[in-house]
Amino acid sequence: MTETAAPRYTIAVLGGTGNQGPGLALRWAKAGHRVIIGSRQADKALRVAGELNAKLGDGPAGGYEIKGMANPDAAAACEVAVITVPYSAQNALLETLREPLQSKVLVNVNVAMKPPKVARVFIPPEGSASEQAQAILGDGVTVVAAFQNVSASELEHPDTPIDCDVLVCGNRKAAKRIAIVLAEEIGTRGIDAGALVNAKAIEAMTSVLIGINIRYKIHGAGIRITGLEGKL
Repeated sequence: MTETAAPRYTIAVLGGTGNQGPGLALRWAKAGHRVIIGSRQADKALRVAGELNAKLGDGPAGGYEIKGMANPDAAAACEVAVITVPYSAQNALLETLREPLQSKVLVNVNVAMKPPKVARVFIPPEGSASEQAQAILGDGVTVVAAFQNVSASELEHPDTPIDCDVLVCGNRKAAKRIAIVLAEEIGTRGIDAGALVNAKAIEAMTSVLIGINIRYKIHGAGIRITGLEGKL
């Protein structure tokens, strides 16, 4: 019996011109997904998409080039959205994208932080950046929290496996499964970490990891879950 291939998605990486967005976009394109880079400025999105396409060389497995669009157009064109803007810009952006994101899955990579002390845990009134996103978008959008603990430096080299696990929180199993598959396709394990309310713990660990990076002068501290051999 042959294994069923994982589905291919049209993925919009909203705010995809920053730190984590380009690395995620490049890895997903190499896995054969249709990827759109979103940005406030369409010309910036087009420029970054062109740079990433140059890195793809002969092209991704599915033969699709990464496209660049303004964030609203990218949100309207996608099946799965991934938001990677800085936390300070998240809520304002989502207010403008509520309509095009309806009936879709939004994977939130953001972490609630209060600069300049980003190595100290900050818990917003809603509990987490992902719970804030869900409150803004309403029940018509399914928000999943994932990739918070993956360092941007780990994503820069698309042929290198990611040396950490991705913990996935959400209220719908099918949506979490999408994020878990996308984690596997960037070269790591996606692990179901429970309901969206648990995102506050995952986000908080990012500040802890940033502090570890600073104190030990490293760049890619991450999390591994033990005891799952043969369970995934």
